[in-house]
Amino acid sequence: MDTTNVQVSSPSADSAAGLPAAVNSVLRIPPASPAAAAAYFGASLAFHADVSDVAAALADGGDPGFVVIDTRSTASWDQGHIPGALHLPTALIPEQAEALLDKSVPVITYCWGPGCNGATRAALALARLGFPVKEMLGGFEYWAREGFAYETWEGRERRAPDSLTAPLDAADCGC
Repeated sequence: MDTTNVQVSSPSADSAAGLPAAVNSVLRIPPASPAAAAAYFGASLAFHADVSDVAAALADGGDPGFVVIDTRSTASWDQGHIPGALHLPTALIPEQAEALLDKSVPVITYCWGPGCNGATRAALALARLGFPVKEMLGGFEYWAREGFAYETWEGRERRAPDSLTAPLDAADCGC
């Protein structure tokens, strides 16, 4: 994202401009302008998809308009993966992506979870090869924690939703 137009003012500049000085660490650096915020958050949505949205698109039946790629190792894939996902470990993307994927179909990458940047590295590798790509936020961890079915080498499994990551009594979180 181009941040050349992001305006951040200092507390002294705010006071000089007649604005109250920041009183806490949240506002010590004031929010970006609405235009800069719209550009940043719009870009974020162009680069990321969340687990619930991916699950809903896959559950609708038919072609969701994208392909999901699990970028982890074979041992990790065997431990659990999204049904219908393709297994393409990040290290194999340069040599196998063009044979397995269609550049006209967006790719959604995922890895273990928020503490892992494997899906980011995979998305970068795919983008460098000319594929339209988004990263699925939360990865496999949040897929399982939100209660969506997954497959292992032993068959299909599903965990109860974790109340810290998904609503227990509603179809979606409403966001």
